[in-house]
Amino acid sequence: MTAPPPLTWLYAPGDRPRVVAKALASGADVVVIDLEDAVAPDRKAYARAACAELLSDPQPVPVHVRVNALAGPWGEADLAAVAPAGGLAGLAGLRLPKVSSPADVVRVARRTASARGGAPGLHALLETALGIERAHDVATAHPALRGISIGEEDLRTDLGVHDDAGLDWSRSRVVVAARAAGLAPPAQSVHPDIRDLDGLRASCARGRALGFLGRAAVHPRQLPVIACAYLPTQEEIERAETVVKAAAGEQGAQALPDGRFVDAAVVAAARRVLSLARRP
Repeated sequence: MTAPPPLTWLYAPGDRPRVVAKALASGADVVVIDLEDAVAPDRKAYARAACAELLSDPQPVPVHVRVNALAGPWGEADLAAVAPAGGLAGLAGLRLPKVSSPADVVRVARRTASARGGAPGLHALLETALGIERAHDVATAHPALRGISIGEEDLRTDLGVHDDAGLDWSRSRVVVAARAAGLAPPAQSVHPDIRDLDGLRASCARGRALGFLGRAAVHPRQLPVIACAYLPTQEEIERAETVVKAAAGEQGAQALPDGRFVDAAVVAAARRVLSLARRP
């Protein structure tokens, strides 16, 4: 059976090993060790070394590393440390910031390809207007690419957008680009106010309506809100079960007693709901 998709991606600063340890025990589906924005310049080398040491051993949950951009002064050293030629047992993926072209992905894929069978799974963060404009080209850049998502704070700055609704077009574009490329639905960007759980809940509902699946977080208290927002409700599960049972009769397109029309697309959507509902 295919593993259920991750819903929660928890960031932890790479220069704070105790915070990373708490993140690994938080229940997040994926932990993202951040070597970029969360780490001051004079702490970059320490964060890099601490991350590499941790990932030399397998970890209890998938761990991704957000490296610094290769165009900057720290990116190459990050890749050398956390994605060496022999690989690291605890590394599940790399998150690439400020990707603006397919070449950015290809460069990292070639740089990190190991003798053990290729590059680690790559995830491209689109954080500029140019990155959004090239979303599908980025999403199809290399077989090692596993996903794309938005870095909303940097994108807001680049676009000069202050109202949240001003990002909806960019969000939809990234969702469509990911699906058109055969990638999983992207996860939402972080909700930066860790105290505003009601706002997080409402934002997740909006993201789910746009086609996102799951969300990045910056604090463990956000995790249950995100998971609850993206898991199907009991009513949704029951409706999906009804659809799948009706489809088992192999009668083709049909109408259910409640008036819903059932065809192949509706059945596929129902099966996705049930797959999410079976998460442990």
